Amino acid sequence: MLARLSLRSRLVLGVIALATVGLAVANVATYASLRSFLIEQVDRGLDESHFGVERDVSRHGCGQGGASPGDYIEVRDSAGRVLCDRSGTDYGEEAQSPPELSSALDDAISGLGLGEAAYITAGAQDGGRRYRVRAWIDEHSGTTLVLARSLEDVDATLGRLLWIELLVAVAVLAGLGLLGLWVVRLGLRPLAAIGETAAAIAAGDLSRRVDRAEQRTEVGRLGLALNAMLGRIESAFNAQAASEQRLRRFVADASHELRTPLAAVRAYAELFSRGAAQRPEDLERSMRGISSESERMTVLVDELLLLARLDEGRPLERKPVRLERVVEDAVETTRTVDPDRPISLMLESAPVLGDQARLRQIIDNLLSNVRAHTPAGSPVDVRVSTSNCSAVVAVTDSGPGLTDGDAERVFRRFYRADDSRSRASGGVGLGLAIVAAVAEAHGGTVAAASDHGQGATFTVTLPLAGLTGDSQ
Repeated sequence: MLARLSLRSRLVLGVIALATVGLAVANVATYASLRSFLIEQVDRGLDESHFGVERDVSRHGCGQGGASPGDYIEVRDSAGRVLCDRSGTDYGEEAQSPPELSSALDDAISGLGLGEAAYITAGAQDGGRRYRVRAWIDEHSGTTLVLARSLEDVDATLGRLLWIELLVAVAVLAGLGLLGLWVVRLGLRPLAAIGETAAAIAAGDLSRRVDRAEQRTEVGRLGLALNAMLGRIESAFNAQAASEQRLRRFVADASHELRTPLAAVRAYAELFSRGAAQRPEDLERSMRGISSESERMTVLVDELLLLARLDEGRPLERKPVRLERVVEDAVETTRTVDPDRPISLMLESAPVLGDQARLRQIIDNLLSNVRAHTPAGSPVDVRVSTSNCSAVVAVTDSGPGLTDGDAERVFRRFYRADDSRSRASGGVGLGLAIVAAVAEAHGGTVAAASDHGQGATFTVTLPLAGLTGDSQ
């Protein structure tokens, strides 16, 4: 039953139930305490009246003894027989029904010694009222003096108290229920906001957050935790969406790049099938074209496989490498390939931990990019330095440079900044992307800076590492 109620209803019902129990215990304790106090007051009054009644009875007898209005007097002999009795009344009033002195009084008297008194509560013979009865045994004559006093005023007082307690309890519970409902509703308002936020997120709005989440309340801390979780979920979804978009673009670009050499191979094959085998010059042209395009596809596939492995996070070889020696070897190779290009070289000791072959590929790709996209014979400056516990390789050319937009996108896969980055130059737009991926796999970064028309500088930063011996 309770499981089907809302949290607000269960909290309010719980508060009301707890308050009901508390009020009931308090009311019972108050009622019992007042009842005991009033009975003690009556007993004290009976004790005070006893001596006067005893004196009157001993002088004038029970029939002539002065019983106060509402009191009842009875005298018994030592055998328990009633010698006389009398009810006190005001002038003109009818005598009230005397108390029903049952066996309870006999039991109380039987346990008394001479000069002792016992007290019991008894009802009237007509059942209309109650009496407080005091029984006392005279130590000289052995007779028992029974003095009873009406509890009508006590019962009226206790009745009024009972009604007051009931009315107050109902009013308190009603007020407490309304106040509890308001407080609980106010306290659960953030939970309702969290529910609305969760519903909006389930509908696809991952940017929604819990408002007014604060550390000082339990619900506020829940909101903060939920906001942190939602931030991570949104970041994960955004990262996944970005990854899927990059994958789709990568597949589309790769398909586009592979389509060109495949079309060329197919064209050369058709040329061969149309009779190039009988014409030596056409046969040589076909074979040379097929070989060239096959080599181009091989390079493209190798580069794609390398990027795929790096994207998967496969670990690279980690060995001590003298980065300045790797750069020096790459520059010597470039001077051999392009002897007309002046290359200035400035080296500083820069030990790193990494894959020497992949680090050499970074430098080769940067120098290859210079040869492909700068005029022949334009100078190049290559520097290796250290800064802030990092090895820095900077390659500065004297070419046409890059625009600000190109500098931000030049390390993207298959990106070409201008028409000079054409397929005719032999590049497919993966060289700088491989530079960025290999540097990132080594815990480094890459950057491009340029003043358009005044050359560009490509900078690779890698973490330094202490070497225990020479590298290979």
